[in-house]
Amino acid sequence: MRWPYVFAFPVGAIYGLILAHMTQQETREEFEAAKKLLEKPKRILISGHLSPDGDSLGSMIALARLLRAAGHDAVATADPKALGKPGFLEGVSDLVPLRRLKNRKFDLFLSVDCATFERLPPEARPFAEKLPLLVIDHHMTNSAFGTVSIIDSEAAAAGEIVWRFAKWMEWPLDRVIAEALWVAIVTDSGRFAYDSTRPGTLRAACDLLKYGVRTAFINDILYCSFAAKAVELKRRAWRSLHIWKNRKVAEVSLTRDDFREVRGTKADAEDVIEIPRQVARNEIALFFYQIPDRTHETRVSIRTRAPWDATVLATRFGGGGHLRAAGCTIKGAMGVAKRQMRRAVREMLRG
Repeated sequence: MRWPYVFAFPVGAIYGLILAHMTQQETREEFEAAKKLLEKPKRILISGHLSPDGDSLGSMIALARLLRAAGHDAVATADPKALGKPGFLEGVSDLVPLRRLKNRKFDLFLSVDCATFERLPPEARPFAEKLPLLVIDHHMTNSAFGTVSIIDSEAAAAGEIVWRFAKWMEWPLDRVIAEALWVAIVTDSGRFAYDSTRPGTLRAACDLLKYGVRTAFINDILYCSFAAKAVELKRRAWRSLHIWKNRKVAEVSLTRDDFREVRGTKADAEDVIEIPRQVARNEIALFFYQIPDRTHETRVSIRTRAPWDATVLATRFGGGGHLRAAGCTIKGAMGVAKRQMRRAVREMLRG
């Protein structure tokens, strides 16, 4: 039986080698279990969640490069066709496609930015089941499913924790690592605009800038240029906009046919959730979508504003996430999923 070590970091952040508000002894206690897993050179498989976003992908790339420099044979895995805009990052070419994992041998599995075992790619789960497992994550609903789990639910991004751990381990950074972590932090903090942004987030960003991060270049790619298929998906989502509860709730949707017809992926619809969120007086924004697969599932992205907790809705359907951003999968057609989620929203609003 695997007994987990679970660490939850208090508010604050590492700058340099020491956490600003913690003693060196406390720092050693929090990281020692993870360090022991990495004492000898190992073959390490790194994975984020399904359809990796900027935080997941950036953290994977940074960790793989950091661990290789530390003497490990570390590789990150993801579906190269589902990377979206963060796919421009240097280091993407080193990813091992999921289909090529079958005959590979590893000694350690590292999960980053993944709240539950079930959110790992199916092809990676057999490795996570059999190997010692190190989890690095910032989701408040993380189930601590690792042999060692390093969890800071107040961190703006998993990339912030990766940066902190790298500093504690005295691992050197370079521009490629810094840009990967910059993308991780910038995308998950909403360009430092979300409530999760804290002094430690900005300290991490400040340190990363020392390594030559091309901030304007990255901003243009992530937020100022869109492929035609992404624009078309957004157009279709706008047409589906439905507003109810006196503008408190707004929702959009994309079907499997929408994705098939434009040959798009979920990565091409990454910011569609911002459409219902832009409605004046909106408190709960919902994005229903079905990726082109053979399942009968509908996925839901959820965004909330105070006082509503997005995880209340997500966990009701087996999902999770953060206070203001969460997600879940509902086993059912689009119409079924909408009825079930709307019922849950009404119950929460009645409170």
